[in-house]
Amino acid sequence: MKEILQNLANLQYIDSRIDELSRLRGDLPEEILELEHEIDRATSIINRLEAQEMELTQERKNLELDLQDSAALIEKYETQQMTVRNNREYDALTKEIESQKQATDNGRSRLEEIAIILEESSRKMTDLKAELADLEETYTSKKSNLTEVVEKTRNEEDELLKVREEAKAKVDTRYLRSYERLRNGLHNGIAVVAMEKGACLGMMLPPQVQNEVRKMNKVIIDENSGRIVIDPEFFENARAQFKF
Repeated sequence: MKEILQNLANLQYIDSRIDELSRLRGDLPEEILELEHEIDRATSIINRLEAQEMELTQERKNLELDLQDSAALIEKYETQQMTVRNNREYDALTKEIESQKQATDNGRSRLEEIAIILEESSRKMTDLKAELADLEETYTSKKSNLTEVVEKTRNEEDELLKVREEAKAKVDTRYLRSYERLRNGLHNGIAVVAMEKGACLGMMLPPQVQNEVRKMNKVIIDENSGRIVIDPEFFENARAQFKF
C-alpha cells in the first residue's frame, strides 16, 4: 500500500509542477486571442469606412460634374427662351429649366449629406486607427512575453510530461481513475494532499483519521474536501526523487 500511496504522491507532485508552469503563462494565451479578435474587428471597420469613403468621394465628383452640366443646360435653355417663336416652345424650355434646377437642388443636398458622412467617417477612422495602434502595441508586448515564458518553460514541461507518463503507468488503474476524476473536478487540480499538523487544507482531521494516515496502509479520503490525504513523508520522498 505504501507503494500505491507513493505513486499517487509522485503523480500529484509532477502534476503540481506542470500546473505551476501553466500558471506562469497565466491568462496570456486568452488575452492574446482576445487582442487578435479586437485587432481584426478594428481593421475590418477601418477597411469598410475606407471603402465607403472611396465610393462617396467618387459620387461627389460625379455630382459636381452633374451640377456643372445642369448649370450649362440652364444657361442654354434660358438663352433659347429669348428666341422662341411661340408659347409652346417657351413652356417646354421652362419645364427643362425647372427639371435641371430640381436636379441641382437634389445634387447640392446630396453633396451636403456626403460632406457630413465623410466628416463623421474621418473622425471614426482617426479614433479607430489610434485604437488599433494601441491594440497592436499591446499585442506585440504580450506576444513577446508569452514567447519568452514558453521558451523558458518548454523544455522543462516537455520533460515533465514524459516523467508524468512514467509515473502514471505505475499507479493502479482503480486509484488512477479516482485521481484523474478528482483533479478534473477541482479548480486547483490538487487531488492528493499532505496532512499537516493533523489537518487537511487547514481543516483538522479526526484523531482516528490522523492515525490511519500515519500508518500509511490505506487510501484515506478527507470527508470535507473529498481529496486523498497522505502522510507528508510521501511528498518529501517525491521531492527528493524528482528534484524540482
